[in-house]
Amino acid sequence: MHAFDVLGDPVRRRILELLADGEQASGAVTAGVRAEFGITQPAVSQHLRVLRENGFTTVRPDGTRRLYTVDPAPLREIDDWLQRYRRFWSRPPDALATESASGEQARRTEPTPEQENP
Repeated sequence: MHAFDVLGDPVRRRILELLADGEQASGAVTAGVRAEFGITQPAVSQHLRVLRENGFTTVRPDGTRRLYTVDPAPLREIDDWLQRYRRFWSRPPDALATESASGEQARRTEPTPEQENP
């Protein structure tokens, strides 16, 4: 499965967000996701499995618990892929600054209501 297919699901993205804060037990992740998305425990387990099988998380047993963490390798691959598009992201703020400056220029040259009706 392609990385963007894995991350295309909002439940899986949310799980990664939860795990970004640090290692968590599957029960804690499941409880949070179930409350937020209203899905069953088996459905959350399936999402955890997809993340694990595609390398986005690692799991380690701790007694009867399973502790999940984010594996950054696939995220680095996505970051590398996005690198060539970052040049496009710098343009909108520049264009916004130009547009904003144009608007300020226009406001300075527009007549005020007092000037229009002497």
